[in-house]
Amino acid sequence: MTPEEAIPPDKRLTFPNPMLVVVSGPSGVGKSTIIAELAHRHPQVVPIVTATTRRRRRGEVDKVHYHFLSKEEFEALLDSGGLLEHANVHGNWYGTPINQVRGILAAGRDAIVVPDPQGARSIRSLVPDALLIFVMPPTIEDLTERLKHRGSEDEASLERRRRDAERWIAERDDYDHVIVNETGHPEEAAERIWEIIQAEARRHPRRRVTI
Repeated sequence: MTPEEAIPPDKRLTFPNPMLVVVSGPSGVGKSTIIAELAHRHPQVVPIVTATTRRRRRGEVDKVHYHFLSKEEFEALLDSGGLLEHANVHGNWYGTPINQVRGILAAGRDAIVVPDPQGARSIRSLVPDALLIFVMPPTIEDLTERLKHRGSEDEASLERRRRDAERWIAERDDYDHVIVNETGHPEEAAERIWEIIQAEARRHPRRRVTI
């Protein structure tokens, strides 16, 4: 089944000039929760499922939260040209399957990808018309508490992710828009992203994303 075939027939409306929307930010900021809320509220946007070599966390479902691949499977996908971007983050590989992106755009939908900031920079260089949105936590302390609550990080990993978050937040001006994900209110962040997408569509009605 292709990505466009996966969209229910009653939802297969087309929209002019669908966009590639990149939502990025530090680990633990809540990107996946925000995007799930966004897609639930606005079926015009379709999240792309990232491929990764990291282990599944409790409650995660293969092909829903991520495409969980072995290192060999990931390398084969990369070698075949199947990834729009890829990056090694904290010892694990992540990448955006390019055929999913193409399929969603061909179906007239806005494709939402959720890479880390390394991947976001790669996409910007490859697809200049992509819309980049950076998601920030209210504070670094708040982000640290979210990571601790996740229960999958040791102290060394927490410190490494905190340092990376501080560096990426300092580079947020590289993005088209910056939003704050207030703890416990992902729906507000989702609606803010939706407002940005609609505003950009009005501002650049002739935008054409080519991949």
